[in-house]
Amino acid sequence: MNLIKSTGTFSFYTLISRLLGYLRDVLIAIFLGSGPLADAFFVAFRIPNTFRRLFSEGTFNAAFVPSYSSELIKGKRKTQLFANKVFNILLFNLMFIVFIVEIFMPAFILLIAPGFSENSEKFDIAITLTRITFPFLFFVSLSSFFSAILNSHNKFAAASAAPIILNIILISVLLFGSYLADQLVYYLSYAVTIAGLVQLIFLLIFVKKYFLPNLSLSFKMDKKIKLFFTKLLPSIFSSGVTQINILIGTIIASFEASAVSYLYYADRIYQINLAIAGIAIGTVLLPNLSKYIQNKNAKKIVFIQNKSLELSLFLSLPASVALLIASNEITTALFGYGSFDEIGVNNSARALFYFALGLPAFSLLKVFSSFLFARHNTKIPFYVSLFSVILNASLSIYFFGKIGFIIIPIATTISSWFNVLILFSFIKYKNYFEFNLIFLSTVPKIILSTTFMGYIFYLLINFFSDKLSYSYEFKLIYLILIVIFTFFVYLASSVLTKAFKLSDIKLNE
Repeated sequence: MNLIKSTGTFSFYTLISRLLGYLRDVLIAIFLGSGPLADAFFVAFRIPNTFRRLFSEGTFNAAFVPSYSSELIKGKRKTQLFANKVFNILLFNLMFIVFIVEIFMPAFILLIAPGFSENSEKFDIAITLTRITFPFLFFVSLSSFFSAILNSHNKFAAASAAPIILNIILISVLLFGSYLADQLVYYLSYAVTIAGLVQLIFLLIFVKKYFLPNLSLSFKMDKKIKLFFTKLLPSIFSSGVTQINILIGTIIASFEASAVSYLYYADRIYQINLAIAGIAIGTVLLPNLSKYIQNKNAKKIVFIQNKSLELSLFLSLPASVALLIASNEITTALFGYGSFDEIGVNNSARALFYFALGLPAFSLLKVFSSFLFARHNTKIPFYVSLFSVILNASLSIYFFGKIGFIIIPIATTISSWFNVLILFSFIKYKNYFEFNLIFLSTVPKIILSTTFMGYIFYLLINFFSDKLSYSYEFKLIYLILIVIFTFFVYLASSVLTKAFKLSDIKLNE
């Protein structure tokens, strides 16, 4: 298995999706800004988008892939039977959930955005928009099931490309934003649900080679199916703990005007790197690590675990440093247009700074969790993640009245680092991981290359500070040029220090 090649494939399509997502959010910032309509839409969009991340970005894989991989060894018929039982149970349960939530949507909005109840108009709009977007949950969850099957067969392209559909459809609607005015949020909401359906059809075309759904009203659950669903919720919770913490943050932030919007824009920026440094690696890692563990291939287990950890640090550390150095300039250049005023930019930049401190932790969580999921251990990640969520919520609630929404990214970062430390301690205690000499010699080189890159980036940001101000029209062009130049500086220094070897692209194990 070529970890870097597979990660590269996944990352390529994921990066395209995130860049299109950025373009989508720029257009949203231009037409909606950070006012009441924006807050209402972001709550309506946050719910399906959170579930998209929970199910699509490696979390459903955590429970499904190890179980499905075990069935693959037994032959095609048993594999098909197992997958079909999971599909049918998932299908009918999702239909029930969507139906119930649609009926009780006012209570649901009161739960996820209690602060909106103080503004009846914003509350009513949020109810309507969430009713429109919520069916996306049904489509994206089934899409994630198909993606997990493809990933199990080491087919990562279609699964990672599917989310691009959502952004293309939303951008198409936003291009008419000036004509739609206040109706834009309604058209965007319908577009979310339509995109979910199109995404499902797209994946069905690719997955039919390995699996064809067969609808059945028989819900008889054997031992294997019970085991899978026993693992499903804990694995979703633990794999998606960062997104759960952000969702909790959104609930708390609803009590402060425009805070939901500030957090949304900050979240969008750091998610670009997280998709590559954590999600892509974790998704690619899991099916292959599961296979090696089943085959008891100790040499390959050590190799792939160390390489995945190394790759995660190689990608997340420089991104974290760059976001810390220039959080304000980056936010300004990306979103400082139209209705998104300078106050909104500054507040989002503050949130981004504290999210950036946690970026390596967000990435490492995906990797460490995969070490345990591959061994069918979902309990420990679940309990540790539960502690992390309680810690995050406690810090956010206690300090929110004192310092406002900024506590949310701070609490998310603190709780994530605690999660990483506890998970790593357990993994070492159980002897699930051991450092090899290559990793131990490479990490100092990564830190050295990151430090040099950070210094160059800092000099460039300061030199072009006037070109990156809110009022400068072409600030994004300057930011792109600085980022590209700095990227090549980091790559060159990594090659010189041997933190990255060109031979790694081939990755001969």
